[in-house]
Amino acid sequence: MKFNDEYHLYDLRVEVVSAGDGRPMVCRHNEGDFFSVTDDDLLTFPAGVSFPMYPLAALIPILSAKTRELDPNDWMFTDTDIACPDPNCGGLFHISRGERRTYRNSEQTTPRENANRKVG
Repeated sequence: MKFNDEYHLYDLRVEVVSAGDGRPMVCRHNEGDFFSVTDDDLLTFPAGVSFPMYPLAALIPILSAKTRELDPNDWMFTDTDIACPDPNCGGLFHISRGERRTYRNSEQTTPRENANRKVG
């Protein structure tokens, strides 16, 4: 039996939106700014867009999970707006899914300990 090492991940788009409660954006991100997560793990920013380090650090663990297959009842699937980690900031980060891509473990890493593993 041939080992099937395929897995699937979704591309993501993370866009800055306003919480709509009157709080200003204080973390140097601007409404409408966005970045993408594509091709397994690449963060891509449009020309001229920068992104503050602390909100990005807070988002990274969530982004990894959001790229994965999720149960439709899981909050990680249903909750798409994430608050800025600064409680005084009125920014939210809207995470939307894009294309679902197929990858092969054997093309992404060298898992020597898994070389003889059988699935199924």
